[in-house]
Amino acid sequence: MHQYPDAPSVARTFAPDEPVILNRPHAAGRAARFFATKFPGRSLYAVKANPSADLIKVLWDNGITHFDVASIAEVRLVRSILPDATLCFMHPVKTASAIREAYFQHGVRTFSLDTFEEVEKIVEATRDGHGDRAKDLRLCVRLRVSSEYSELSLASKFGIDLADAGPLLQATRQVADWLGVCFHVGSQAMTPFAYVQALERTRAAIADAGVVIDMIDVGGGFPSAYPGMEPPPLEDYFAIIHRHFEALPIAYNAELWCEPGRALSAEYSSMIVKVEKRRGDELFINEGAYGALYDAAHIGWRFPVECIARDGQRSGELQGFSFYGPTCDDADFMEGPFMLPADIKAGDWIEVGMLGAYGAAMRTAFNGFGQGDVLTVGDEPMASLYTGERVDKRVSDNVVSLR
Repeated sequence: MHQYPDAPSVARTFAPDEPVILNRPHAAGRAARFFATKFPGRSLYAVKANPSADLIKVLWDNGITHFDVASIAEVRLVRSILPDATLCFMHPVKTASAIREAYFQHGVRTFSLDTFEEVEKIVEATRDGHGDRAKDLRLCVRLRVSSEYSELSLASKFGIDLADAGPLLQATRQVADWLGVCFHVGSQAMTPFAYVQALERTRAAIADAGVVIDMIDVGGGFPSAYPGMEPPPLEDYFAIIHRHFEALPIAYNAELWCEPGRALSAEYSSMIVKVEKRRGDELFINEGAYGALYDAAHIGWRFPVECIARDGQRSGELQGFSFYGPTCDDADFMEGPFMLPADIKAGDWIEVGMLGAYGAAMRTAFNGFGQGDVLTVGDEPMASLYTGERVDKRVSDNVVSLR
């Protein structure tokens, strides 16, 4: 696979009229090694963040051996790529047929749940041909916790309330060979304290149930760096999680798990988009709300951006711009502000960074858009939590600092 030095070299070589995704395998590999060696337990990649087969292989090659799969399609995908990976079906609401296929065809033994009905569904779907109950189920009860310290809440859809968790843990213990408690503090947790609160709820649930717990899964939420969102070092999160995990009333050999998605994939990809039109402080570009910039449109996410001028350099003075995407919908709008040179114009390109998590995975073909090449580049992502450098150091007049 040919590797280009950076986004400007791609733009100069191809003068692309369609968006181009730029992948950085070295950045994803570095993130994987960081979690594999520094998190005080087991790290599962949350596949929904970016199901790219190439990315999954990179993570595996750099120490990620367990994968959080949330659908039978993700189970099939990862198993087809990695025959020896450990797959954990962590969606709390699954069809019986998905459970059955995952268990019997793909070797899945770990399932999450948050209701008595789901326990029964898992037990029934995994009975053998003689009607005997499976003896090797590894079941995780998902507890509802607060998302108040995260940029995106995941507190309302899944998880059993603390007041009801004890009886569900007791019932699950009766049919599980191995019992865990899991939770999710929300996406992009901006302080390690988010996990302290969740682990205190976990402590209360375990004490109320009075059962032996074999695993604690602190879920995802580990952040990446974006404009206006620069989190503390990930080592701070790991240290606090480990300290509170050690104090829980659990089995002496209990395991600690986490499920990073964004933190493992965000730095993997960026995208080159083209400015088709300028109208004041609005730029019409060829990617948008129905594609990789879904989060920018629907939840106001601000991605780092950098201008690639078609003819020389643009001024160093920056101003805020909003984007319109390529479709005919007014909803295809990204308010920003995205800080770019004040004299940017139609025909220029923009590199949009940190799109490896969710961005590259959200592209659709709505209205006939969503095409484009995928290339590999060798430079650093616009921001990284893994290099020891918390500010973009690339030499450019148009780089937007994250500090």
